[in-house]
Amino acid sequence: MTDDPPARLTIWVVGRVQGVGFRWWVREQATASGLAGSASNLADGSVEIILEGARAGCAALLDRLRDGSPPGRVGSTTHRWGSATGMQTFALG
Repeated sequence: MTDDPPARLTIWVVGRVQGVGFRWWVREQATASGLAGSASNLADGSVEIILEGARAGCAALLDRLRDGSPPGRVGSTTHRWGSATGMQTFALG
């Protein structure tokens, strides 16, 4: 078994993702996968998601965002990988 050190994934999601339960869905998916982080509405109507935990878990959630299963409509995503900072919980902003 290979090591999967903690990673940080920041995702910006554009589409119809505010006011449709999208952030709550992200939190449910993240916590079920053992990920910490946050999901926050941005002033331009997009959502910023920060995930920390196993890289494979972060990547799997990114894939779920893109496959059409979240509430609302994801038009596009942009993401950036980084080093985990030690987040322990998942917050909605």
